[in-house]
Amino acid sequence: MSLACRAGCGACCIAPSISSAIPGMPHGKPAGVGCVQLTDDNRCAIFGRPERPKVCGGLRPEASMCGPDRDHALAWITRLERATSASPV
Repeated sequence: MSLACRAGCGACCIAPSISSAIPGMPHGKPAGVGCVQLTDDNRCAIFGRPERPKVCGGLRPEASMCGPDRDHALAWITRLERATSASPV
């Protein structure tokens, strides 16, 4: 079952790094930095538009990621970011 984005969250627009260009951020963004396309109510201003990075479209909200609140979602996506960007030991 697919979830809808939680109002006031924006975790998926803050926690992950994005290496591809984003309108207003031609070099992408580092992890932990809010995307310039994140609106005042923490929604994506370019959701569903062709200029939205493919990585964003591939991230689908689900119960394990989003959890009960924004803090859970930020922590979960931050852990995922660290796990997928860490150098092999």
